[in-house]
Amino acid sequence: MSRSPYLHDIPLDQAVSLFHDRLHSYGLFGILGIEEIPLDEHAAGRVLAEPLIARRCSPHYHASAMDGFALRSQDTQTALPSNPVSLRVETQVAFVDTGDPLPEWADAVIPIENVESLNETGDLCSPAELRSPFAIRIRASVQPWSNVRPVGEDLIVGQLILASGDRLRPVDLGAAAAGGVTQLRVSRRPRVGILPTGDELVPLQKDPIRGEISEFNSIVLAGQVTEWGGRATRYPICKDKLEALSESVLKAARENDLVLVNAGSSAGREDFTCQVLEQLGEVIVHGIAVRPGHPVIIGFVQADQGGVARYVPVIGVPGYPVSAALTAEILVKPLIKRWLGEMTLENPEIHAQLTRKITSPAGDDDYIRVILGRVNGNLLAAPIARGAGVTTSLSKADGIMVLPRMIQGMDAGDMVSVRLFRDPSILEKNILSIGSHDLTLDILAQNLALKDRRLVSSNAGSLGGLLALKRDQNHFAGSHLLDPQTGTYNTVEIQRIFPGQKMYALRWVNREQGLLIKKGNSKSIRSIQDLARQDVRMINRQRGAGTRVLLDYLLDQEGVNPEMIHGYDREEFTHLGVAVAIASGRADVGLGVYAAAEAMDLDFIYLCDEEYELIFTEQGLQDPLLAPVFDLSREPQFKEQVARLAGYNIVHMGELRTINRGNG
Repeated sequence: MSRSPYLHDIPLDQAVSLFHDRLHSYGLFGILGIEEIPLDEHAAGRVLAEPLIARRCSPHYHASAMDGFALRSQDTQTALPSNPVSLRVETQVAFVDTGDPLPEWADAVIPIENVESLNETGDLCSPAELRSPFAIRIRASVQPWSNVRPVGEDLIVGQLILASGDRLRPVDLGAAAAGGVTQLRVSRRPRVGILPTGDELVPLQKDPIRGEISEFNSIVLAGQVTEWGGRATRYPICKDKLEALSESVLKAARENDLVLVNAGSSAGREDFTCQVLEQLGEVIVHGIAVRPGHPVIIGFVQADQGGVARYVPVIGVPGYPVSAALTAEILVKPLIKRWLGEMTLENPEIHAQLTRKITSPAGDDDYIRVILGRVNGNLLAAPIARGAGVTTSLSKADGIMVLPRMIQGMDAGDMVSVRLFRDPSILEKNILSIGSHDLTLDILAQNLALKDRRLVSSNAGSLGGLLALKRDQNHFAGSHLLDPQTGTYNTVEIQRIFPGQKMYALRWVNREQGLLIKKGNSKSIRSIQDLARQDVRMINRQRGAGTRVLLDYLLDQEGVNPEMIHGYDREEFTHLGVAVAIASGRADVGLGVYAAAEAMDLDFIYLCDEEYELIFTEQGLQDPLLAPVFDLSREPQFKEQVARLAGYNIVHMGELRTINRGNG
């Protein structure tokens, strides 16, 4: 059978419509089955398949709501502070504890602290006699049914406790128990088989060698399925062989309600998912116009059982981690919710202001990961890494915004809708840092978490951070911008960007900058002049980064023309990014901090020390949200953690200097 052409890209809504129509035709668009389970702690998280109705009243008797004395309210009507009423125990009042049945003759309870307990002689009782006095004296009337939980106060027989489709929470289990329910009828959990494929994949337990990739997408997909209420089964890695994949898909289809085949959904020479589905059933979609996540396959496999035709949906999930997770979010989550009969609720959405310009190819719905922070009352969305293989971008993201197809970009300051990944309340604890990257920010983030704060960072370089601060788009900016004329850091550039505005620099660290080279220095790189050699490949930092400014200064000092440097225009956004590029062989040399060389086991040629500071506006200086940042900068324990980084000096950390126009 000939293979389908690669990627007949269709819009997402059209793909979903085709999928749902076919599910309807196979009778797979509703609850898959009903199970009866006992009411216990294991029922939490299950979805009700039928309404939950109270079998008895709660409470099922009139109960005292507190410790005190049961009485007839009419016996107290004449009681006043100046005209107390005395009532005999046993004949007119009876002592009750909280939860005790109310005597049939009583209609109210007076708290024990509101009475005077009397002994047989009419004197006040001793503490030991408070619960068994001869009589009580009260100085205020009591209304009927005061301090009483009447029958059915909580639930009445036949009352709806929860509707079908509700996911059971622990408190719901308590309500069910109060209503006399002992068995629950819940939706059967959909079974989802996850089949990773690829010759290059190895189990997590094995350290991958060159050309091998640790298989972890199935863990992410299984975690998503479990979180949404399904039962996930992870199958062993299947090699890129047509017959093997066909057998594995058919086996998984016979054992599950849905099969996710991870990777092999594109059009490479070893991408067999589409061909397998055509052999075992049908393909209805191959390619959806979303980014990331183009090469999605949707099909059905005929997995007959006991002579009965059975059709199982199979989704070919792209291999890139972000594409895989987003594909599951878009296609698998709604299907599982529908099979459970659970109301499909979208993640909450908020509106935020974009911190920088973004572009997108026409024709795709572009899913862009963002971090969020509230600065001066405005909620801001800062885009982060967009690569389909950048797994950490999903774990770092606070939410995701969708740039619809045919819209090729948005400008800084535009309002966007963001679908949240986290509880909205956590956004008020986010400290948004946009600026120069430094390894100490990771240490800062760890310590801020202990102080009920969360540092979220976007690496935009020193200049980008200062410009964001000018636009009120971040709480602070890390900066190390060298002024070649004065040899000072940050002051001159801040005076230029913020003329006449008082600004503050929290002195942070002095750090060693130099050339990062592979261990052993096989190309004998010794100095800045060597960067211009034809056999040397360089990796640079992005425009606006302080390290880039420093490099240009050093090149000018040594009379080296940047145009002679092979790789001058190749950019990375962090010191560690530069170090990894060198360690992996993509480049021979780059400018970076000593700590990055140590982290990646590189050689380091020292060139100079530089000052790295955190820059704040006056409003930021007074913001209580940021107070822990200043506190930590002066804490000895925090400083010790920073000082352990190679090439860092913390002698001035915590000092605050004011920057005005014309002076430092």
